[in-house]
Amino acid sequence: MNQYRHIYFDLDRTLWDFNSNSRAALTEVFEKFQLNAYFEDADEFLELYNKHNDRLWDQYRKGNLTKKVLRSKRFELTLNEKKIKDKVHAENIGKEYLRISPLKTILFPYTHEILTYLQPSYKLYILTNGFRETQFQKLKNCDLEQYFLEVFTSETIGYNKPHSKIFQWAVSSVNAKKNECLMIGDDQLVDITGANSYGMDSVLYNPENMEQIVPSKYTITDLKELEEIL
Repeated sequence: MNQYRHIYFDLDRTLWDFNSNSRAALTEVFEKFQLNAYFEDADEFLELYNKHNDRLWDQYRKGNLTKKVLRSKRFELTLNEKKIKDKVHAENIGKEYLRISPLKTILFPYTHEILTYLQPSYKLYILTNGFRETQFQKLKNCDLEQYFLEVFTSETIGYNKPHSKIFQWAVSSVNAKKNECLMIGDDQLVDITGANSYGMDSVLYNPENMEQIVPSKYTITDLKELEEIL
């Protein structure tokens, strides 16, 4: 029997298929706002958006950007690529994307199966950098609320992963010991580095078999492999 009692899951790109859901939401936004008038097609729009979104999220995680700025700026910069200078238009697109995105329900394979398997034996939590209201919507719409005792968000705690204090908060608030805890996430520089810095064991979820540059206690390519660990 392993020593773990408390299991912390990242949400986006670990349970909730962020890339597939985001693509579907952005395609709807593209069509609703008739952005084909400016972009060659939805693929070009998505490519430019993702470029700016990834860079701004990096700034947000480092504390250099507020949530409000991030939400509109990523679309503002995307439109700027086509010489469109309209902040109000960008804000409206951003609001619609935020409305649509949490309604998407594509999960990674075996999500419900593995959570059903784990729930009787472990205390399960979400530990996410995602925005509080959005993450709760995703959990509800995907019928994932039933599995988790707590949802810890960086927005509420005041520290973003990989800062060790968000892990410390999540562990101490449930009166756990770090050697009883396991972090499961997809992002090596955020989930795994953060767990390592706090001294918590981790599982890298790596479905695309990307090169591993940060050491983790375990590495899996399929959520069902957790049955071999836990």
